[in-house]
Amino acid sequence: MKRLLMLATILVSACAAGAFAAETGGPVPPPAPPAETYHIGVDDLLQVSVWHNPDLGATVPVRPDGRISLPLIGDVAAGGRTPEEVAAEVKAKLEAYVRDPQVAVILTELRSHEYLSRVRVTGAVQTPISVPYRQGMTVLDAVLAAGGTTEFASADRTELYRKEGEATHAYAVRLDRILKDGDLGTNYPVQPGDVITVPERAF
Repeated sequence: MKRLLMLATILVSACAAGAFAAETGGPVPPPAPPAETYHIGVDDLLQVSVWHNPDLGATVPVRPDGRISLPLIGDVAAGGRTPEEVAAEVKAKLEAYVRDPQVAVILTELRSHEYLSRVRVTGAVQTPISVPYRQGMTVLDAVLAAGGTTEFASADRTELYRKEGEATHAYAVRLDRILKDGDLGTNYPVQPGDVITVPERAF
């Protein structure tokens, strides 16, 4: 009887999958990959709470050295780690003073993310700037936000610098063609963290 029930369950599952495939015109999609875990950065603001011990908690920024300072236990490494990893270290350090401490670490302000999600325009532009990234932004949008190029710009030697993994790659931008001829072939979509540099002409 149990074997029959198992076979029936398998058949029902197979039929459901087949129905899905027939309805969508393709195989059953695989599960979505997990979301990337956020790693704490410099200047992020953290709220550290210790259950039943409010005096041991604090709301603190991450210092340039990647550490935070907490009552009783002093410095704790936070930069590049997840909130869960920081909470585990705080808990381990507090166990010398508190029995079974329950620690929570909450990101209250993602300041490092704001820094990383900007696009920067430097060199021979009217106003070198750092602007917040927005979806759909292109090289031309960023340059226009900087007021356009100066009279000394060598616009067709503009480069877009993008960090990809551990390396930084440069992409040639024919900015003069974009501005004067409307040739959008190198009007690349920008990404958070991109740097656009417009060099000056060599006299």
